[in-house]
Amino acid sequence: MLDTVYIVAVEFWNVLADMAPYLILGFLVAGVLSVTVSTRLVERHLGDRGFWSITKASLLGIPLPLCSCGVIPVAAYLRRRGASRGATTSFLLSTPQTGVDSIMVTYSLLGPIFAIFRPVAALVTGLIGGQLVESFGNGKNDIGLPVATNDGGPSDLRFSERVTQAFKYGFVALPQDIGKSLLIGLLIAGCIAAIIPDDFFLGLIGAGIGSMLIMMLLGIPVYVCATASVPIAAVLIAKGISPGAALVFLVTGPATNAAAITTIWKVLGRRTTFIYLATVAFTALASGLLLDQILAGAGSNIVHLHHTMLPEWLRIASSLALVLILLYAVLSPYFARRSKTGAPDVPPVAVLGVDGMTCLHCASKVQDALAECDGVDTVDVDLKRKSAKIYGKSPDVSNMKKVVEDLGYSIIDKNAK
Repeated sequence: MLDTVYIVAVEFWNVLADMAPYLILGFLVAGVLSVTVSTRLVERHLGDRGFWSITKASLLGIPLPLCSCGVIPVAAYLRRRGASRGATTSFLLSTPQTGVDSIMVTYSLLGPIFAIFRPVAALVTGLIGGQLVESFGNGKNDIGLPVATNDGGPSDLRFSERVTQAFKYGFVALPQDIGKSLLIGLLIAGCIAAIIPDDFFLGLIGAGIGSMLIMMLLGIPVYVCATASVPIAAVLIAKGISPGAALVFLVTGPATNAAAITTIWKVLGRRTTFIYLATVAFTALASGLLLDQILAGAGSNIVHLHHTMLPEWLRIASSLALVLILLYAVLSPYFARRSKTGAPDVPPVAVLGVDGMTCLHCASKVQDALAECDGVDTVDVDLKRKSAKIYGKSPDVSNMKKVVEDLGYSIIDKNAK
């Protein structure tokens, strides 16, 4: 028993050390993207119908670190801001499959071929799905609200404020979104490495299309974070799964889950949902088969032929820094709830129920937007209870509801105190 625990701990640390320098760099780039991708940029490039708009939407989605749940309100927001149906679907398909953080982790654990192939597969998925929706998707249940008029982009920020906001998103908000899933993924990878013999899956389910179908059936209903899924995929390859089958898991797991499918059905309609799922399934299998063909000459071990090893001191320092970042991300919300520091010792002037928040980044967006409304002093958003308590002097509740809905969320409690 102790030997198994020791092996799990060693595997956990080895994977963490391999990915830490690249994941930290990914966090930094994600933070920069959070303050450079503006509403005006979206309106200018995604509003037109046609293949070029779909292409730009898919390209925009690839580096953004949004999960399959978190991308839903963002896509709704883009649609209200003028993005076409095809472009919105393209963004929905490409975004959750990968992000700048997961690309860096894929490079560190699965090598450069996988790191290039994965975002290309996400791009192709977005292009195919977006064009199919543009050609065959109907207009029923399209977001449910009319497209909003252009009221300008975000408020201009000084350089120092942009730097602060970028670091806050990259090293606080984003790790809070994926930190728990990432730690669980690392633990699962360590357990698989310690308990399951090498080539176990090769003898159990074989290779080829059969193993890919099994990984697809596993990945579609279950949510797996794009970054957290990479350590699991790496150890599955070591235990006998082909790189193509692992890619199918990496495509279907982050791109689909029961909650996201239900929301897409409600927001974009039945036909678009079927097109979405069919596109994910087809492109996942096609990408998996193609990747196995590319790697056939060298065998699956090519994914373990890593780039030049980084200095050991850098791996250790990055690992310790990443552990601190993740621990803060996982534990800080609990301490914040216990301390109750942002809520005054007076009753709120309004309480709004907000549906569609799936992560701490969602809650932060709602809180920041409501805090900018006239008459608002403090906002306390509770992700678990899906509520926003507003403190201040006679704020305009109807305007606050509109602000929340413009972000892509829904008001489920319209009572104001």
